[in-house]
Amino acid sequence: MSELGKKLRAKLRLPVMAGPMFIASTADLVIAQCNAGIIGSMPALNPRTTEQLDADIARIAANVGDKPYAINLVAHKSNSRLEADLDVVLKHKVPIVVLALAANPDLVRQLQANGSLVFQDVIKDRHARKCAEMGVDGIIAVSAGAGGHTGPISPFALTAEIREWWDGLLLLSGAIATGHGVLAAEALGADLAYIGSAFLACEEANTQPGFKQMIVDYAADDIVVADCFTGVPANFLRPSIIENGLDPNNLRRTEGKTINIDGGGDNAKAWKEIWSAGQGIGAIKSAAPAADYINWLASDYAAARQAIGC
Repeated sequence: MSELGKKLRAKLRLPVMAGPMFIASTADLVIAQCNAGIIGSMPALNPRTTEQLDADIARIAANVGDKPYAINLVAHKSNSRLEADLDVVLKHKVPIVVLALAANPDLVRQLQANGSLVFQDVIKDRHARKCAEMGVDGIIAVSAGAGGHTGPISPFALTAEIREWWDGLLLLSGAIATGHGVLAAEALGADLAYIGSAFLACEEANTQPGFKQMIVDYAADDIVVADCFTGVPANFLRPSIIENGLDPNNLRRTEGKTINIDGGGDNAKAWKEIWSAGQGIGAIKSAAPAADYINWLASDYAAARQAIGC
């Protein structure tokens, strides 16, 4: 385990960080996650305005004490709110900032100088090396099966490749939804498991009732990888694609389509009406408060450790 991993682990009930989910993650969900013993997180773009983001971060900080939480900033040039949202993140000295969809060394340095830990998500070893060169504090390995913008590589291969040279904080994402999965992530060499889709069915998530029910009712075989909705490969629920009148077996990316991740336009519509989830949703059997799910996760983690005598 990395030194930073040890420091964070000492503050947590479980070696878990919640993934920031576009639209779905809310301030209430972050608060519930943190107070149940994991690192909660939320995309900066989920509040409809920068002013609301300011209010949400203030409320999170007031309700979680010294527990670590994270805000996700999309560093891609299409994010028209990046500069304004960054000012809010700096103002509140957010403990952890997760950067996504672009590598920006100046942004990393600015955040670190202000006291934030900076994590960057990657889908390949070469991306991880670029992030390490920028001096990030943590690397999030997004492997095959992850919800949202997914990776193409097995968690076994991706973790091993990165751990060959990276001895810093490593988080692993990709279909992790059980305590056994959390322990497996640690066994592979990750400091923390990175869990997103399992929280989609939680009461605090900003997901429609039909979306929550799909998370409960469906499993890995009901997930489809497509790049035609947001411009990059992402995992979506097959039933939600069908409900929108599309054939999940005949999806094509529009010529010239680019990433649109600023909270508006076609991208927002896609994530609102065609729902994303990872392959681990088969473990979710009910829609419940986040604390209930994390309590179950802790029990399953304890059982997994006991089963192998650790």
